Amino acid sequence: MTTTTPGVSGTSRQTSPQQPTAPGQDPAPDTEAAPPEMSGLTRRLATLDRLVELGEGRVDQELMDDAAALLGRAGDRLRLSGDHTIVALAGGTGSGKSSLFNAVCGLELSPTGLRRPMTSSAHACVWGLDGAGPLLDWLEIEKRHRYARASALDQTDGAEGAGSLQGLILLDLPDHDSVRSEQVAEVDRYVGVADLLIWVLDPQKYADFAVHRRYLEPLAGHDGISLIVLNQVDRLAPEEIDECVKDLRRLLEAEGLRAPRILTSSAKSGAGIEDFRDVIADTVAARRARTRRLIADMDRLIQRFEGAFGSVEPPTAVDDKRAAALVEALVDAAGISAVAEAMESAYALRALDYVGWPLARLVARLRSDPLRRMRLGELRDELRAAFTTPVNAQQAHVDNALQDVTEDVVRDLPPSWRRSVREAGRSHAEALPETLGAALRAVVPSFNQVPGWWWAVRIWQYLLLVVAAISVVWLGAIAAFAGLKLAHAPTRLLGEAGVAPYAALVLVCVLGLGLLTALAARNTIALTSVKHSERMEQQMREGVASAARELVIAPVEQELAVYARFRDQAGHAIRDVAP
Repeated sequence: MTTTTPGVSGTSRQTSPQQPTAPGQDPAPDTEAAPPEMSGLTRRLATLDRLVELGEGRVDQELMDDAAALLGRAGDRLRLSGDHTIVALAGGTGSGKSSLFNAVCGLELSPTGLRRPMTSSAHACVWGLDGAGPLLDWLEIEKRHRYARASALDQTDGAEGAGSLQGLILLDLPDHDSVRSEQVAEVDRYVGVADLLIWVLDPQKYADFAVHRRYLEPLAGHDGISLIVLNQVDRLAPEEIDECVKDLRRLLEAEGLRAPRILTSSAKSGAGIEDFRDVIADTVAARRARTRRLIADMDRLIQRFEGAFGSVEPPTAVDDKRAAALVEALVDAAGISAVAEAMESAYALRALDYVGWPLARLVARLRSDPLRRMRLGELRDELRAAFTTPVNAQQAHVDNALQDVTEDVVRDLPPSWRRSVREAGRSHAEALPETLGAALRAVVPSFNQVPGWWWAVRIWQYLLLVVAAISVVWLGAIAAFAGLKLAHAPTRLLGEAGVAPYAALVLVCVLGLGLLTALAARNTIALTSVKHSERMEQQMREGVASAARELVIAPVEQELAVYARFRDQAGHAIRDVAP
């Protein structure tokens, strides 16, 4: 950084370079903003940060990028010196901004002339070096274009006095109408970060469409940190100056600047230079330009969020009708009714294998009924597939159900939020079949499970069968001993023919009791199999409803909650910044 001081004769001399404050050095304490302004800036920063967090991936990406960039720039600027105010002189070729720059500095630091472009890179003159180094590095001012102003004329006993420029970083920007695109981009960058913008216009081109449309019109709302200087008024008669100022004010007000500040000056004659310097000195002394610039930028950006939310109060939950329709669609897609019917048939067939009359089962085996074996095999294969693999849900059916569940809740939402809510409803679509299969497997009992009463009936049937067998043997013994006289009977129960009716009665009773037991068991099975399948179906439905709640409805309601918070934050922020 080159330190320059005016000599006694008014010419300049150059001393040895001084090192700027190193990047990373702690900046001087920030005394720029009055507490109310800093409080307003802090509130806006917090609000904008929440809007970016809530709107990321949901709101227009360009708006999100601009908001994130502004937050980053604000954070950088607030971490750097608050004792310095960045004032940028901007203007077109021949407007005389470099002459004004030199007039304020008191030295010929920036080249002047009509050659296009004259100022090829930004020049900076600094009053007060402490803490300025990191700020100049952030501004990316080339070291050969940095100047330190340390004259006794600018300070009073080392302290800031009336009209002091201590803490000023004055920038002379390249011409905004330069033929070189990189210089125009440099102007755009500095216009976006300067604490105070001074637009230098000349009487001939003060209504230039380029500067008004490209810079002044977009900066509407930045009245507090903008100053318009009509330079080179030495070329005009006094009455022409007033006419130019009135016309310029009319243009600026039409472009949205509510109370534009306009000064007139002439670097050639010196007219208005002292007033111009006093305005800069007052701005630097107040140390509020940085905060006001950031507040103006945030207010302008926050207003762009107005189109990102709707005026209708959003729903907070999926209504019961839509939730029930989703569950029914998933139940149908998972084939739960078919599984329940298969469970009922399998339950009945397996139960008959246990509680049926053994003689009837023996006859059935002797008859070798292929349809029964095939039906039982199909049922077992079907159930085994349902219990051990993901549900083969009909994807089209599932897709329709996932779309239908969000239709009512997104009706009054902006397009971007409609998309995000629908995407939330489909966020677990791939995991849904496996989850439904797990819900079914958790409910359906194992094939090896056998109710206790089946075993009791089976044992009872076999006991009856044993008694029947004994009765048959008894009758055979009576026939052999009493009828055929094959041998002497060991007991009267085997040797007397009169006992045969009793043995036959026992056999008939046992067979009848067995058949009655089988009939009663069959009726019981018919009732219990229906209840069993209904219970299984209800439990499977509850599992599907739980999966639908967890994987579909909950994400949709969470997204609606995010939108509600975003809408509330954005609405309050826009009302706060409304003029």
